[in-house]
Amino acid sequence: MKASKNPVIREVKLFTDGGSRGNPGPGAIAFLIVDMENRELENGAETIGFCTNNQAEYRALIKGLDRCAAHTRGRVHCFLDSELVFRQVVGAYRLRNEVLRSLFQELKAKEAMFVEVRYTHVRRENPYMKKVDRMLNEALEGRA
Repeated sequence: MKASKNPVIREVKLFTDGGSRGNPGPGAIAFLIVDMENRELENGAETIGFCTNNQAEYRALIKGLDRCAAHTRGRVHCFLDSELVFRQVVGAYRLRNEVLRSLFQELKAKEAMFVEVRYTHVRRENPYMKKVDRMLNEALEGRA
């Protein structure tokens, strides 16, 4: 039996960031997907129009999970620096805002593509978060 050219990846790490200038204001998202040996698989950044910081954080997670599906259907370990969004997605905080509730539901639907999705809050000083933040700012400045 021949080995596959594209081996099945059982688990990936997803780093995401979203933000807006002005909150609300022009928004952008960025994501970085790495395998468990920290080899970069994919990254991306784009503007998303007028939104709040929290809306952008959710949209970054949604886009990131969408792209993770091209690499695995196994486990995805998501890392984000937004404490509010982290606490909402793990169920520690209730969602009162209708727009965020809608984005939360879209995120939960994306999770169904995978065996498991886990979330971890990380500080901006994390080297992968620094890279994602840099990509986000480049998108906001029109350099992405």
